[in-house]
Amino acid sequence: MTTETTKVVPLTCHGHSRPITHLSFSSVVDDDQYYLISACKDNNPMLRDGITGDWIGTFIGHKGAVWQARLSSDATLAATGSADFSAKVWDTHTGEALHTLQHNHIVRAVAFPNQPRPQILATGGMEKKLRIFDLSRSSSASSSPTYDTSASSVTPPSYEIGPGVHAGSIKSIVWGADRNVIITAAEDKMVRWWDLRSRSTIGEFAVEGMVGTCELDNTSGDGVLSVAAGKTAYFFDSMQPATLIKSVKTQYDIASVALHGAQRKFVTGGSSQNDTWVRVWDFDEEKELEMGKGHHGPIWTVSFSPDGKLYATGSEDGTIKLWKFTTGPYGLWR
Repeated sequence: MTTETTKVVPLTCHGHSRPITHLSFSSVVDDDQYYLISACKDNNPMLRDGITGDWIGTFIGHKGAVWQARLSSDATLAATGSADFSAKVWDTHTGEALHTLQHNHIVRAVAFPNQPRPQILATGGMEKKLRIFDLSRSSSASSSPTYDTSASSVTPPSYEIGPGVHAGSIKSIVWGADRNVIITAAEDKMVRWWDLRSRSTIGEFAVEGMVGTCELDNTSGDGVLSVAAGKTAYFFDSMQPATLIKSVKTQYDIASVALHGAQRKFVTGGSSQNDTWVRVWDFDEEKELEMGKGHHGPIWTVSFSPDGKLYATGSEDGTIKLWKFTTGPYGLWR
């Protein structure tokens, strides 16, 4: 059984100097390899080997805290949203910024559609605007004047979805299996489904409490969306607008949640300095199975690896931890 798995000591990934705001895995790319990107208030998102946590590179260029970072499914591109009023798209092999997308306020959320080397990016944040950028239509760095090597000098064209609908900052954006549907979670305590063709909402759901994380289960193709808000973990069918599968109320304030659909378990991260535990829950029985200690601050982000054999947590304490979630040896656990 898998109940004993996280008793193993987690791996700790050092390198960041400020709180970790977001973690995101790529899909499994080649030879069972996958990658992890971390967003941090130290301005410098980092790319790591997803299995070992080994540092691969740091993306240098943001001049403010980075609030969210995501990899394209094939791990060739990274996207970041920052307090410097910009989102950036990066080449993960060279570390070069391919696009700098200027905004009028802090960018909290970025999302690629689930396809190799995507050519569009969704952004959102304190402007309260959901924008879609066309990355295929901007000058490349090679055609820019020679003095501008930082990124393409012309911001790609974009359009806004649903002007005026978000009544609070957009904290997370998720692109579902249907590329025409995008989901946002905002500080107005609403989770919204959007149709990119009509550019309008096709469903919304009000949650109780401040929205923490909002992410798809990346261990299966079922498209279950997990949202942490207040003391509750919400699980939605991402394919059916505003369709709640179930909500699990806990006795803890939770900042983050991630679901392992195949094992029917989920993990939550505590949201206060007094609750720095990671908890594993049974999805069906809604009971706490085990508790992981190690972080020294709130756990703002949690994500399962694409193969479901480990999960990663990122904390206010500036560290990332990898926790084994399978029996037998795996990665550096022998």
